[in-house]
Amino acid sequence: MATLTELLAQKAELEKKIIETQREEKTQAIAQVKTLMAQYGLTIADLGTRAPAPTRAGSTGRKVAAKYRDPATGDTWSGRGLQPKWLRAALAAGRSLADFAL
Repeated sequence: MATLTELLAQKAELEKKIIETQREEKTQAIAQVKTLMAQYGLTIADLGTRAPAPTRAGSTGRKVAAKYRDPATGDTWSGRGLQPKWLRAALAAGRSLADFAL
């Protein structure tokens, strides 16, 4: 039975071989692609590949569930952004935010 040290050495050797093999295969693939491009007179533009446009986080426009509701009118607020007028007025009149929680 192999010791832990021997197994770790084997693992390190395998990881080294994996990295070498990946590097060799990548080099071969690039050479093959270059050969095909030269054979058919293709350019990078012909491949039609473009980097995807960067997207902003949160730009999907998803609705957020309401957390507060005015029982008189049914108006709601998600708790994000500025407080609506109906809620500001009720808070100014002495009511608490918990009174409107769903």
